[in-house]
Amino acid sequence: MHYVKAKGIFTSDYGINLYRGCTHGCIYCDSRSEIYQLKHKFEDIEVKENAVELLKKELIRRKPFMVVTGAMTDPYIPIEKRLQHVRKCLELIYRYGYGFSCLTKSDLILRDLDLLKKINEKTKVVVQITLTVANDELCKKIEPNVSQTSKRVEVLERLNENNIPAVVWLSPILPYINDTEQNINSILDWCIDTNVKGVLNLDMGLSMRQGNREYFYKKLDENFPGLKEKYVEEFKDQEFIYGRNYRKLKGIIKNKCQKYKILYKQDDIFNYIHEFPCNSVQLKLI
Repeated sequence: MHYVKAKGIFTSDYGINLYRGCTHGCIYCDSRSEIYQLKHKFEDIEVKENAVELLKKELIRRKPFMVVTGAMTDPYIPIEKRLQHVRKCLELIYRYGYGFSCLTKSDLILRDLDLLKKINEKTKVVVQITLTVANDELCKKIEPNVSQTSKRVEVLERLNENNIPAVVWLSPILPYINDTEQNINSILDWCIDTNVKGVLNLDMGLSMRQGNREYFYKKLDENFPGLKEKYVEEFKDQEFIYGRNYRKLKGIIKNKCQKYKILYKQDDIFNYIHEFPCNSVQLKLI
């Protein structure tokens, strides 16, 4: 872990990244790609030491909107338990009347359930949870240092109990690993049971760009002997790949989501996440 002083806090679409790099160890992580120009070892977390201060300055001067985090780095990586940067930001978001959405694979988010409830009652919260595999043992192989699937399903249950909307990222789909009807149907059944608002699948594909491809292949050799050779033969140097039955799996998602009135189109889901409720009452306490 190392600290940097950031010049700004918001991305062009009002996203924030409190950390750069990750220790979850997910074998497929696109954030390892060279296009993101990370200047340090991926597991050496870069912490923006002045992030909370910068956020406060921005929230004071702007009209409220949905503050979103988790696009590049899961905000609830283990060091967040000690640093509590996310919690401090949530306190500001609540105080100044903004909305909040984050993408995570960690049940550490339940630590902040009290603040999420308060923000959701005042404006809006959408929690995005990634679910890739229904089996916890397989989860340990592809997402080794993060909350297992069963724990994440418990998060969805708690969110549902507290009327906090959730979106599930059913992605990425790894050919010959989690691209089975049984796996997809199991995850969808959990989504239905916990009343999720949307299921996002990003075309059922897997990013294989320079930087993350090498790490992915290394982990395939360690955990799925012989599978790397099958990938190399079938997909060559493609930067985005699809499994043999992705169209059928997309159809399963579409049909179940339509039946249970769950959002499944990418644009609809992102619009829902970023839409700030116009009828919210914001009181800025400076």
